[in-house]
Amino acid sequence: MTTRRPFTLALATAALGLASLATPAAAAEFTMRLSHQFPPSHHTAVNLTQFAKEVAAATKGRAEVQIFGAAQLFKPNQHHAAVASGKIESAVMLNFQWGGTIPEMSVTIIPYLMTSVAKQKAFIGSEPSRLLDAKMLAKGVRNIAWIVDTNDGIFTSGKKPLVTPADFAGLKIRGLNKLFDSGLEAMGASPSAMPGSEVYQSLQTGVLDAGFTAVKAANSRKFYEVQKYGVASNIILAYDNLVVNPAWWDGLPADIRNAIQKAADAAVKRSIRTTDGVPAEDVKVLNEKGMQAIALSKAQEKVMADAMQPAVKREFLRATAPDGVRLLELIDRL
Repeated sequence: MTTRRPFTLALATAALGLASLATPAAAAEFTMRLSHQFPPSHHTAVNLTQFAKEVAAATKGRAEVQIFGAAQLFKPNQHHAAVASGKIESAVMLNFQWGGTIPEMSVTIIPYLMTSVAKQKAFIGSEPSRLLDAKMLAKGVRNIAWIVDTNDGIFTSGKKPLVTPADFAGLKIRGLNKLFDSGLEAMGASPSAMPGSEVYQSLQTGVLDAGFTAVKAANSRKFYEVQKYGVASNIILAYDNLVVNPAWWDGLPADIRNAIQKAADAAVKRSIRTTDGVPAEDVKVLNEKGMQAIALSKAQEKVMADAMQPAVKREFLRATAPDGVRLLELIDRL
């Protein structure tokens, strides 16, 4: 199904009840509306802006990517249904936000399992990635890109730095989902899963004692304004999946579809770091803005992995058998 303007888009605008989607008469032949949850300064938001420019250039203006960021169009938990139903052509979904719908998608956030650059590169186009792509397609959306959101994370806190497992005891902390949160619980914390866009206020008001996000996101979301300490490490690998409505995608002319896919592939390539480790400049920025931030050593990461991984792997296998066993085996071979 192609999206031709202004008539088809006007219908979509009416259905969504959003006057902001109105477009001028002189418009591209094909429109790809893309919803995501990130603020404009977020690295994935910046990457997607470049993706949109490359689609326009490659198609000589025949295709246009209209980006609606900062959850202005749909909330993160609405993206799957919105794309699957055709309310919008595409969205970016954090892979671990599938939760119980596709529990296998959370394999990448098993602490310290897939965070190396070598693993990230090997995963793209691999058998385990194809297995997960098929699961998303079975749920009504086609994944066209595994964009790395982060291969690091930072625990932020107000009273003391969270360096060892013992430091987490009794803390109300931002979690990610049931899987990752089982590792936090193993260290004595009380996690509460919530989208990144809601964490700042929860930290500011004391609903949470501690936060967890990507190191760059801690800067773009200004956690340094409400948290004194930050402890970073290569703890998880989070992907931003660029998903599209299958009927819309299959209805595009081959040249338009290929141009979008090529731009998506370029976005993936841009997202993968060239070296392992938490970038020193990302930690430095937080310190310059008033947070006392550090990165864990490899030995300290090992202590954290030993405390979290067993509980998280047990939860993963409980929720995903039998495919989870196969998935872990395939990832171990990457």
